[in-house]
Amino acid sequence: MRERHAVVSVIGKDQVGIIAKVTNILADKQINILDISQTILQDFFTMMMLVDVAGREDLDQLQDQFNHLGDALGLKINIQLEEIFQAMHRV
Repeated sequence: MRERHAVVSVIGKDQVGIIAKVTNILADKQINILDISQTILQDFFTMMMLVDVAGREDLDQLQDQFNHLGDALGLKINIQLEEIFQAMHRV
């Protein structure tokens, strides 16, 4: 099956377990992480992941799970297809 990429972004106040909780959602859906970058500046946490969503036609359910987790942890978590992400951030 051909790869289809999406970008997951996580932004908010740093706290224990952010990476584990986000990646557990992906693992439960059998979504492979292709690349990951995270940084903490003072108490501000940011993470970007490139994931393979091949065979996943509807990312809305995954976004709903991220919204629920984000609300519980005070984070903003988004997933969008790579081509949409690139088009939105093209300079």
